[in-house]
Amino acid sequence: MQLRPYQETAVDFLYEHDRAMILAPVGAGKTAITLTAMQAMLADRVVERFLVLAPKRVCTDVWPVEQPKWAPSLTLAVAVGTPAQRAAALGSGAQIIVTNYDNIQWLATQTLAHIDGIVYDELTKLKNPSGARFKALNKVIDPIAVRWGLTGSFTSNGLEDVFGQCKIVDQSLLGRSKGAFQQQYFILINKEYGDWAPRPGSLAQVMERIKPATYLLEPGDYKDTLPPLHTVELRCDMDMLDYNTMKKDFVLHDVVAVNAAVVTQKLQQMASGFLYTDNGPVWLSPHKFDRLEDLLAENQRANTIVFYNYKEELAELRRRHPYLQTLDDDRAIERWNNGEINLLVAHPKSAQFGLNLQHGGNMIVFLSLPWSLTDYEQAVGRLHRSGQKNPVWVYLLLTHKTVDEKIWQALNDKRSVADIAMEALK
Repeated sequence: MQLRPYQETAVDFLYEHDRAMILAPVGAGKTAITLTAMQAMLADRVVERFLVLAPKRVCTDVWPVEQPKWAPSLTLAVAVGTPAQRAAALGSGAQIIVTNYDNIQWLATQTLAHIDGIVYDELTKLKNPSGARFKALNKVIDPIAVRWGLTGSFTSNGLEDVFGQCKIVDQSLLGRSKGAFQQQYFILINKEYGDWAPRPGSLAQVMERIKPATYLLEPGDYKDTLPPLHTVELRCDMDMLDYNTMKKDFVLHDVVAVNAAVVTQKLQQMASGFLYTDNGPVWLSPHKFDRLEDLLAENQRANTIVFYNYKEELAELRRRHPYLQTLDDDRAIERWNNGEINLLVAHPKSAQFGLNLQHGGNMIVFLSLPWSLTDYEQAVGRLHRSGQKNPVWVYLLLTHKTVDEKIWQALNDKRSVADIAMEALK
């Protein structure tokens, strides 16, 4: 396997920086970059042993698959499963130990023998310095000199997320205290709820401060290797009487939304045609599922991934499309990439990080949208990534004049924050 020029530059950056972050778009080859740098560090005895933290599916389906391609001389063990299985992997003597973020608190109780390098794959998982996992990890990483963070969604949900990600890599970047960080770069706008807003110009200031330890993958050569990405908004109509009643009164069919946050969730359910009640889901309209059927019929030769948010959406998809496949099938990824699955259905979080699905199709449908920009971008990145040979089509099923449109606008607004941050690093 041969790296592209931009990937080789990123490898050099990691090798030259003990504390570093790689900010690169989904599918740009962060795993290949990191494995190549790890192989060089281990060969030169700069590092004796690496620990990789990643989402579970990335641990099992990405690192073991990519390691033979990019670092065939290394040994790798995956520490997931039961405590005994994890302990066996940790004690195996492999040069790279890969485990998932959910195991951090267990990991903090183990003897991390000879581990002097750590890689945070999907660094945003450690954005909360107040979280139990972050605190447990922070107590045991002092002896680990080499720390690399990888992410494609550094500022997707705002500037405040940057502090934790930087601290776990190198606390000298933005300091030890989140309070001091907030005081310097934010304004407290609501003391009762602890709401902070960035000061004017603070985003650029933060990015300039962390720039020496940050490699930003320039889009030029990388984008030239990707086919076009087409996003199509498909508006659907439904009877709005029940929807408007819930929106106005916070009550419908004995369902009471206790606050605005709950009513927003209920409105999103209703925009998809149903409403969860104490007695189970009540169906109001089949409009999105009818439109999906039309879309699949129009593109009958295209293998398609459909992303959903609610279990009832999955249940309706199963009723209408009994041949669909989910990621619960152990061979689903392999079969999809072999072109054997016509309709793959997934929740954005289940396919969020690292999965290479670009070989099996080029069509995505969002039955309903996630609120998180990270979830949205990672979902799209399952197909629109290096190795995809065809234009990728993303269809958004949006119910007209509903919260669907608000969510889509919110995702676009959050993207602007990320774009500004990336611009400041160039």
